[in-house]
Amino acid sequence: MSRPAAKKELGQHFLVDENLLGVIARLAELGSDDVVLEVGPGLGVLTGLLADRVKLVHAVELDRSLEPHLAERLSGRENVQLHFGDALRLDLASLEPSPTKLVSNLPYNIATPLVVESFDRLPSVGLWCVMVQREVADRFFAQPSTKAYGAVSVLVQLSAERTGFHPVSRTVFRPRPNVDSALVAFRRLDDGESWDRARVKQVVGAAFAHRRKRLANSLDLAGTASSDAAAAALEAIGRDPRARAEELAPPEFVALAERLSA
Repeated sequence: MSRPAAKKELGQHFLVDENLLGVIARLAELGSDDVVLEVGPGLGVLTGLLADRVKLVHAVELDRSLEPHLAERLSGRENVQLHFGDALRLDLASLEPSPTKLVSNLPYNIATPLVVESFDRLPSVGLWCVMVQREVADRFFAQPSTKAYGAVSVLVQLSAERTGFHPVSRTVFRPRPNVDSALVAFRRLDDGESWDRARVKQVVGAAFAHRRKRLANSLDLAGTASSDAAAAALEAIGRDPRARAEELAPPEFVALAERLSA
């Protein structure tokens, strides 16, 4: 069977170099008891590795045209369940057995929302190992007061700690992308549920909605809090009331959200 063509509109860049699989297996800390969620299996190269190493693989693919190729490549692997649909819309939490890890070469156009939403939508997942655009990988764990630091950085770092990072050459994909990629691995923090996730996400999103403005003004524009209330809350957590969002570390957003809700 000939190799299917990648669809640009779906952000597809198929992993074709199997030399990278060992790196993924190491960063994902694959074990025989793991139940892995793979989003965007593509040609099934990574799926095969996962099936050889773990208890079960839930492979979620949007592109139905890949079904014959995946069925042929994964034939005889009874520990692979193929699910066709949009990973951002499917009820992934209902998968049985529940996934314990998310290991994927993520389609570029869904990588950021999928990772950010997975902390809430997939409470059973404790470790992520994802291939994403290099700038996305850098954004996940960017430090405050840097260009890459933003709402995504805050939300990821409040939920997880980075455990591994590996730059990836463009040559391992077909078609070859015009951007660099990276593997990034991270583990859920034990205390990740000790704060009001919905409220913090609201405050963080509003804070960075107008990142050139002062944080208090940005919250005011978003209707999250008046500029005066926000300035007072910033002062109460030990920050200059004129601070911008990019100056605050992730834990400070939790403190700010709590102060605004008091």
